Amino acid sequence: MPNEMNNILTLESDAAIETQKSKEDLIWHEITNAYRTRRILTGMLGGIEKLEGGATITIVYYKNFRVVIPITEMMINLVEDETHNYGELSLRQNKIVNTMLGCEIDFIIKGLDSKERSIVASRKDAMLKKRQIFYFDQDSSGTPKVYPDRVVQARVISVAEKVVRAEIFGVETSIPARDLSFDWLGDARERFHVGDHILVRIQEVKAEDPEHISVRADVKSVEGDTSKANLALCKVQGKYAGTVEDIHNGTVFVRLQIGVNAIAHTCYDSRTVGKKDEVSFVVTHIDSERNVALGIITRIIRQNL
Repeated sequence: MPNEMNNILTLESDAAIETQKSKEDLIWHEITNAYRTRRILTGMLGGIEKLEGGATITIVYYKNFRVVIPITEMMINLVEDETHNYGELSLRQNKIVNTMLGCEIDFIIKGLDSKERSIVASRKDAMLKKRQIFYFDQDSSGTPKVYPDRVVQARVISVAEKVVRAEIFGVETSIPARDLSFDWLGDARERFHVGDHILVRIQEVKAEDPEHISVRADVKSVEGDTSKANLALCKVQGKYAGTVEDIHNGTVFVRLQIGVNAIAHTCYDSRTVGKKDEVSFVVTHIDSERNVALGIITRIIRQNL
């Protein structure tokens, strides 16, 4: 005979009986309401597909429902002039969307098929709506929600070696490596990832209308700069361990373990120094204006092979 206490039917059992279909019905009800009210929804960019006619669509997943957004509704604006030769526009758009896979994007539903439960949406409409709300609508003091020097949360939508692309309330902006950290940053992909939420400080906003907005932002001013305090602890002729972050035109950029940015033009080790090598660094000069230590790599402690 089974243990009677283990066989008690509890009130919580009622919630567990909810079927997958009833859950989907509830989500579909939410989706139809969002369609009716033009509410902004947020999903994950999960795929890119080419239709038989040649058109490209992106696939966004919202609570297990597949949402189709034509690439023309993704608001991937590319400047086309002599200095921006992208080749075939659609090919370039595809490449950009490919780097965005896994990121969060907003969308507004444009059409539904209740029978097939298919959804077509627009990222462009959602971005324009957000731009109006956050850059043009003003509070009682006449200030918009996003303005210079304000710290705001942004979404990382793509990452390359030397730049992070972020979306700040409907506006995309590129943040170069020099604005990501006070530390030497050899590869932004080691610290930032598609789908991350990061804090940025707004440096500049140029807003004519919702269609024409540009934003400049940085990450490093939010994190703060400890390099001056750390540099004060650094001594000429002192020997410190560090990691090679970057190499450019014979200049080696080293991040010392004591929290100091350092530059070396000479390496005494017979081996060729490479990125991410751990090295021994002797300080020969301290540049207080640039907050860097200058010196020599005496040896490679461990190569990053």
